[in-house]
Amino acid sequence: MTPALSLEAIERLASQRRLKLRLQAGGGVGIRTLRVGVARSLGEGRALLLGELKGWCLPVADGLQLDTMRVQGERTEAVGTLLWAATFAWALETTPCRRARLLAIRDDDHQHRRLVRYFRQLGFQPVREVGAAVTDLPLRLVWGGAGLLMQGDCAEGLRRCGRRLGAADPAAPDLAAPDQSGPA
Repeated sequence: MTPALSLEAIERLASQRRLKLRLQAGGGVGIRTLRVGVARSLGEGRALLLGELKGWCLPVADGLQLDTMRVQGERTEAVGTLLWAATFAWALETTPCRRARLLAIRDDDHQHRRLVRYFRQLGFQPVREVGAAVTDLPLRLVWGGAGLLMQGDCAEGLRRCGRRLGAADPAAPDLAAPDQSGPA
């Protein structure tokens, strides 16, 4: 079994791949916001953003809500896995959150199936469909659309990412993030 990775160790793994991983957390006692970014240095203090993951959390075990994940550009190996690993490690190290929720958005059936498969690889499981029912309105407002609400265990997600990052050489394919630029 792969030991849990710390956020510091994940930053070192990014650095070994000549990538910069940065995490911004804001907020206070109640809701906290999160933005994780991975970039490649272009020299002279400039960087090219390759991926980001955004979310927020409440101070409860089921409080981590992941909203947007984006990976773009060339040579993005390991970017998605680093984003997820850093997010899970942050939640486990600095919050009471132990489980994360996200919405596999249903804009297009083909893309939706890819998202569900991708999130399952990270350990997320379906919770329920969010559709057009009146009872779904609060969830649609939170997530910005319809789709499959999924939940995953942060420790399990971190373990899967750690196995992927530890077993792979920096040029190995990543848990390839589906090409999307919208809510998760």
